[in-house]
Amino acid sequence: MQPINEHTGTAMVLARDDVDTDQIIPAEYCRKVTRTGFADALFARWRADPGFALNDPNRAGATILVAQRNFGTGSSREHAVWALWDWGFVCVIASSFGDIFRSNAPKNGVVPIELPDDAVTALAEAAQADSTLQITVDLQNVEVRYGTSRVPFEFEPWARSMLLNGFDDIDLTLDHEYGIDCYEIGRPRWLPKIGPALLEELE
Repeated sequence: MQPINEHTGTAMVLARDDVDTDQIIPAEYCRKVTRTGFADALFARWRADPGFALNDPNRAGATILVAQRNFGTGSSREHAVWALWDWGFVCVIASSFGDIFRSNAPKNGVVPIELPDDAVTALAEAAQADSTLQITVDLQNVEVRYGTSRVPFEFEPWARSMLLNGFDDIDLTLDHEYGIDCYEIGRPRWLPKIGPALLEELE
């Protein structure tokens, strides 16, 4: 993943509470295990409504989604994050998130920012009033900036580190490659090993 220190973009406002992962991407679109190819499925059921926010041409290119309470509740599917990322959203700002979504998002390059209700409302109103409003999410200084407003936020240290460094779970594992190699070298020889021949049989 690309490191994210600071991101500036325009916003799309989703004025709904309790948006679950099945609403973000319906189950019938979750048949692939790649991280791409899900943009067309994002909010698929709601996009039939011409007035839905994602269909607003004035919001084309928005990279920040401003939601409300309990965004990303429901199932644990990572496809919900993949669909948001594939559409082009880099950040989701809400007053609360589903726990699993909040954990999945930074592992897949999406920044979930939790702000108080009044701060989310003020940001949503400002973004609705001006489709060109520039919003900056600053992970270095842990704050959201727009206009004359500066709103601090809290962020889990592990998630912040992953985003600042552009790490995913595989990168975190490879960061311990030396220790893994040392363990393998010291592993008793009588224990079973997976050699090339067995790997070919498994394939």
